Amino acid sequence: MAKKSLSVLKANRQNIKRASRNKSIKSEIKTYIKKTGEAVLDKDKEKANELLGITQKKLDKAAKKRIVHPNKSARYKSKLAKKVSAL
Repeated sequence: MAKKSLSVLKANRQNIKRASRNKSIKSEIKTYIKKTGEAVLDKDKEKANELLGITQKKLDKAAKKRIVHPNKSARYKSKLAKKVSAL
């Protein structure tokens, strides 16, 4: 078996660390999207507006760091804003 170089081993450690960080951020975003949707279904305008702001902020940050594609982020924000404004 070939011996792996130190740089390859370090790169693998970094990839694992980044993947777990990105996964937690994506999970958090999905949770906020669901909470906003539930607030819309409950017709709670104040809560929906508050959650919409938080969700948009988290989506913008994730798009800036390229965790989520910027177009996907924009699509989610637009969809949620449309639902909240319809209340």
